[in-house]
Amino acid sequence: MLDFFTIFSKGGLVLWCFQGVSDSCTGPVNALIRSVLLQERGGNNSFTHEALTLKYKLDNQFELVFVVGFQKILTLTYVDKLIDDVHRLFRDKYRTEIQQRSALSLLNGTFDFQNDFLRLLREAEESSKIRAPTTMKKFEDSEKAKKPVRSMIETRGEKPKEKAKNSKKKGAKKESSDGPLATSKAVPAEKSGLAVGPENGVELSKEELIRRKREEFIQKHGRGLEKSSKSMKSDAPKEKGKKVPRVWALGGCANKEILDYSTPTTNGAPEDAPPEDISLIRGTGPGGQLQDLDCSSSDDEAAAQNTTKPSATKGTLGGMFGMLKGLVGSKSLSREDMESVLDKMRDHLIAKNVAADIAVQLCESVANKLEGKVMGTFSTVTSTVKQALQESLVQILQPQRRVDMLRDIMDAQRHQRPYVVTFCGVNGVGKSTNLAKISFWLLENGFSVLIAACDTFRAGAVEQLRTHTRRLSALHPPEKHGGRTMVQLFEKGYGKDAAGIAMEAIAFARNQGFDVVLVDTAGRMQDNAPLMTALAKLITVNTPDLVLFVGEALVGNEAVDQLVKFNRALADHSMAQTPRLIDGIVLTKFDTIDDKVGAAISMTYITSKPIVFVGTGQTYCDLRSLNAKAVVAALMKA
Repeated sequence: MLDFFTIFSKGGLVLWCFQGVSDSCTGPVNALIRSVLLQERGGNNSFTHEALTLKYKLDNQFELVFVVGFQKILTLTYVDKLIDDVHRLFRDKYRTEIQQRSALSLLNGTFDFQNDFLRLLREAEESSKIRAPTTMKKFEDSEKAKKPVRSMIETRGEKPKEKAKNSKKKGAKKESSDGPLATSKAVPAEKSGLAVGPENGVELSKEELIRRKREEFIQKHGRGLEKSSKSMKSDAPKEKGKKVPRVWALGGCANKEILDYSTPTTNGAPEDAPPEDISLIRGTGPGGQLQDLDCSSSDDEAAAQNTTKPSATKGTLGGMFGMLKGLVGSKSLSREDMESVLDKMRDHLIAKNVAADIAVQLCESVANKLEGKVMGTFSTVTSTVKQALQESLVQILQPQRRVDMLRDIMDAQRHQRPYVVTFCGVNGVGKSTNLAKISFWLLENGFSVLIAACDTFRAGAVEQLRTHTRRLSALHPPEKHGGRTMVQLFEKGYGKDAAGIAMEAIAFARNQGFDVVLVDTAGRMQDNAPLMTALAKLITVNTPDLVLFVGEALVGNEAVDQLVKFNRALADHSMAQTPRLIDGIVLTKFDTIDDKVGAAISMTYITSKPIVFVGTGQTYCDLRSLNAKAVVAALMKA
């Protein structure tokens, strides 16, 4: 039984709605629009919201969305057929009203579709009932049983024939009296005296006769063809020696410039060697402002300037036909038109470090978005698909809710409590280093920071944070802030309960008037159940304001596995009714990947969480905020 079926335009106007079991479809449909349609995640055509499963179909030609909802515990096999039939009938019946593309005409239109929908629903339910169960095929009904015995004997006889030839080449003599079966394999049917007609009880199909005649032709004329091909190969003259011989005269080279492969120098230094730019770009500007991430490089710009357009060497007529090649003239796009382009885009995304599953879903989402859309006269399929993919990637990188730490910290100050941030992630991704970078950024903005050393497992973790605290205190001494301690480390040693240390640190920060508490946790693999339980306990007991997952930009498919299992473990091992999951991502080691920035796409796609910070180096200044357009430009670069 269906809960609801609704049809609405992409502008938000509900054209028709069927209410089944549920009283209202507003909540699930709004969740579908927020989480799937607006975030360009339409690769599965299915969405789960609480106890409902929503299936949808997009009509890109008329800008319509068809959504059906039913209980996810039910297995309704006719839903796909129903949504296709409703889409086809509704589009054909109200084509005139929809083609006007105006909100007023849609509001004034009367879409009386109730009786037609009930008829289609009844037909779909009946078709699913009368569908006969599939039975296993017997051997007598298979294609192999229909083949004649003679064809199978000849097919098997080819291998001993080849072995006999190879043995003759090696010098091994093989007698021809190996038995009746061997003679029938080596000798053709005509020479062996066996008839192939119906009078012998063996009937050959048309394909078998063609194959037999082809083998006879190869046996008769094959040797002559091989000899002629060998003679043609032997007649071809082989070029020997060098194309440009060097002329030597009196023990020296007549033309010394030919042998001079060294770079021209002026006073011992190369002439055209450009000076390297080694200037340091600070990550935080005046007042502690974070700069945007820049993915462009000077090498790419120089290569773009040096490259010449191949169309300039062609003639005017060839250039005109090349420009008009691949244009689609005012017709709707189909999946066959986009298939080759999407395959290349998928391979390109995987090469840029996007997880394979995510790349497939992105291309499927773009195909659903463009299927049926009417193209312009001078628009190519490649440019249209590429533009749609770029828009989808930018939309994915832009979060549903922006994380503004400075605003949230000031709001916590008004309530006279510290703002708590917890860092988690796998081993070796750089949690402690990036915690120190964020501490420096907060100190530059005038906030006091308390660092809680809750990594009580790794040897040297407390000492590492102690060194960072000492260096940060030297950069921001109390003398510059009116005697106020701006950064301090809260530690209790090793082997203690991390959740208890975090609780004591938050209480200490509240009493001492610290603005921010940064909780460092031990690195753990996503499959380690005891450590993931301890992390869920720390987050549940202390209820931090922000949970940041620290991940590397070097990983591809592993990023998806890490984030999915961390979120699942936090949900499963939490004791709260509404468990706290990951709120944001810190992407580290971004300076080691050049333009292979696909990990950013994989992480944001799988969690719908924003990338709050990007680490680009080893100094405290190497911290950036994510620029979605710059990352997508680097990702789409060939």
